[in-house]
Amino acid sequence: MLTNTLKLFKPASGRLQRFLYLNAVRKELAGCRTCLDVGCGPQSFIRFLGFDYTVGVEYFAPALEEAKRAATHNDFCFADVTEIDRHFSENQFDCVVALDVIEHLTKEDGYKLINDMERIARKKILLFTPNGFLPQHSLYDNDLQVHLSGWTAQEMQSLGFKVIGLMGPRFMRGEQYKHKFKPAALFGIVTAFLHFAFTRWRPKYAAAIVCVRDVSE
Repeated sequence: MLTNTLKLFKPASGRLQRFLYLNAVRKELAGCRTCLDVGCGPQSFIRFLGFDYTVGVEYFAPALEEAKRAATHNDFCFADVTEIDRHFSENQFDCVVALDVIEHLTKEDGYKLINDMERIARKKILLFTPNGFLPQHSLYDNDLQVHLSGWTAQEMQSLGFKVIGLMGPRFMRGEQYKHKFKPAALFGIVTAFLHFAFTRWRPKYAAAIVCVRDVSE
């Protein structure tokens, strides 16, 4: 009986985590009307945030084709995320985002990406990434999915970012943010509670982080 009840909470807790993620991004990008989505993937939720104009950048051709079919953005660019400086001009978009992207780059390329995003954005840049190094292997026959670096909340704060914790405590999540403990439905509830009670405000303990920098000043 308890097992069946917990199964009902599993999809609900997953939806709550997605809502918290989307809501955090929406709140931080309020006032931005145009957006460059770096490493957009096949199903970017940027389309749900009400921008007037968006461009998705993707280097994995199957993901780019799926994104085009789903019409996730107004326009698309097939490009390596480490070379966006070749494709976009200074202050071209209100905001530039990289969601679950920077951890797939070396540290050197990650710093370059941040600098390029800052140059292209008029108002804000935003990154979503695991808090620290989170191992991940190749997925969907896409070697670009391998994690090459880790970015901690403290490091991002030292780079001038406002940092928000997401996904509950870090020790409770594994590869692809999956719960380490069973039953997953129960720990989905626990992580959601701990997000509101603690890790939202103490990002160094969170599994994932949203990092925002105002570049308009």
